[in-house]
Amino acid sequence: MTAILRAFGWDEAFEASYASCAGVHGRMAQAQNEPGRVVSQHKGEYRVVTAHGEIAAEPAGRMRYEDAGMPAVGDWVVLRGPLIQLVLPRKSKFSRQAAGTKTEEQVVAANVDIVFLVSGLDCDFNPRRIERYLAMAYESGAQPVLVLNKTDAAGERLPEFLRDAERAAPGVAVIAVSAARDPELEAFAPYLAPGRTLALLGSSGVGKSTLINRLAGAEIFKTQAVRESDSHGRHTTSARQLIVLPSGALMLDTPGMRELQLWGGDEGIHQTFEDIEAAARQCYYGDCTHASEPGCAVAKALLDGSISAARFENYLKLQREARRQRLRADQHAAQAEKKKLKQMFRNFDRGKHRW
Repeated sequence: MTAILRAFGWDEAFEASYASCAGVHGRMAQAQNEPGRVVSQHKGEYRVVTAHGEIAAEPAGRMRYEDAGMPAVGDWVVLRGPLIQLVLPRKSKFSRQAAGTKTEEQVVAANVDIVFLVSGLDCDFNPRRIERYLAMAYESGAQPVLVLNKTDAAGERLPEFLRDAERAAPGVAVIAVSAARDPELEAFAPYLAPGRTLALLGSSGVGKSTLINRLAGAEIFKTQAVRESDSHGRHTTSARQLIVLPSGALMLDTPGMRELQLWGGDEGIHQTFEDIEAAARQCYYGDCTHASEPGCAVAKALLDGSISAARFENYLKLQREARRQRLRADQHAAQAEKKKLKQMFRNFDRGKHRW
């Protein structure tokens, strides 16, 4: 491992993955390959850091038709010259529905170690949104940390906001700051280890760009004032990029990180609502719907207030959303496979024998 690669998060696990993947096209190809990390993406243009420095790169043509999909910012990739040959296995990823009518996953950020879930303590504060972001973070594989920004706007309600946040994200570390006014952001220090990849997730206007600028010690991203009526603002980042902070940690900022939808399995929901699922395991009936069955432990928890009705309704809502997404994805996969088989038979009938 070179010092440059280590500075960008290269470790033994990625090195082992590279060793097993780099020679996939033969020994000659292996000698020509090298690893690199995608540090920025704007439209179809990629910048990749290698052991020899930063280069411009583009995906090999065949990658557009492979199941693994296209590279994302944060990905470790195998390069041959300026061409990205393949993406190394990810330890975490953030996904959303790709643009267009097809139900298709688009990875917008990869290999994030810690994700800061940012909420503003003004009109933006919403415990149900925190639960949604937390489910996305758990599903991604990154460690979540909750950031309550704009403490100067909270006033006497700060203790109330802290209680609501801790109930929405039990067991998750909470940082309460005013990114625009606090002279030091010391609470972030334990997370800013060299080579560690960080990301921010939150709606527009919560102060993500201000936080990045403060942590970077420079105006990396432009900031704009939010609307006073609803505390919303415009996301000022136009390109996906990974920047190095003074501490040596890496910060990922991407427009896609504010538009995420639930994608994949139910693991993120299970972890976010572990209190509800723990109660459900105590129900008398194993298939309890928590509606009107006798011996329902969830209903009991709702009555005694240990689980709030709003939290339970959000749990059901996110479950319904995840089921709909899985159904759409399964239907899309089935249609794609059917189309692929039809093309194979056409090729065979034409004597091309492309099996």
